[in-house]
Amino acid sequence: MSVNERQNQILNWVQQEDVLLVEEMVTRFNVSSQTIRKDINQLAERHLVRRTHGGIAPVSSMENLPFDHRQFLNSEAKSAIAQKVSEFIPDGASVFLGIGTTVEYVAKALVSHRHLQVFTNNLTVAAILGNCPHIQVRVLAGKLRHQHHDLVGEDTLSGLRQYYFDYGILGCGGVDETQGILDFDPEEAAVSRVLVEQSRHSVLVADQHKWGRKAMARVHPFSAIQHFFSDLLNEEQASLLAAKGVKVQLCS
Repeated sequence: MSVNERQNQILNWVQQEDVLLVEEMVTRFNVSSQTIRKDINQLAERHLVRRTHGGIAPVSSMENLPFDHRQFLNSEAKSAIAQKVSEFIPDGASVFLGIGTTVEYVAKALVSHRHLQVFTNNLTVAAILGNCPHIQVRVLAGKLRHQHHDLVGEDTLSGLRQYYFDYGILGCGGVDETQGILDFDPEEAAVSRVLVEQSRHSVLVADQHKWGRKAMARVHPFSAIQHFFSDLLNEEQASLLAAKGVKVQLCS
């Protein structure tokens, strides 16, 4: 069951706040407090937010939203990003596709490419591209995270270090003006960290709502990546990335 558009906006908003009050949501969306409380009840029942006195808060800085919901959150932006990334990657390249739902959208956009060598620790990516006879898929070993459909741990990191990819595509839990790229889980962050180090072209894919999200595990500063594909940036964010030498591609 997907959320409605207002609930989608509430979820994006609360990820950037310590506490989000009912009155603030009433003002922003111009609806009654009863309507907002109904939204809160539905989101809390699905463990997407945590109730507080007078409002809601993110579930945790150590835990991302449930995987089955993240697949549909900001889907239009993720599709636009994925299409631009697929145009950027040439046929015949070696590509590592990492963890995250935006990366899975990239996998879907790559199905018509030819002679790609795709490496991944993302089982959903492997399933998407495993049916393409013109794409070779290799899955790294590791510890299975059942709810996330991916592999992490020392075996995954060791496998990554055996290769040097043309393109490394990574998602993230959040991006921060000071800290750079963040994730919710330390093991997930470790995979992304090594992926950047083992790629000629490191490509971060993240929609505008990742800015300010309170993920706790640091991946890399912005200066470590070459390319950033997103749907929207404000002037300060664009200037910051340019100062760090990051090439930005906006995907509307």
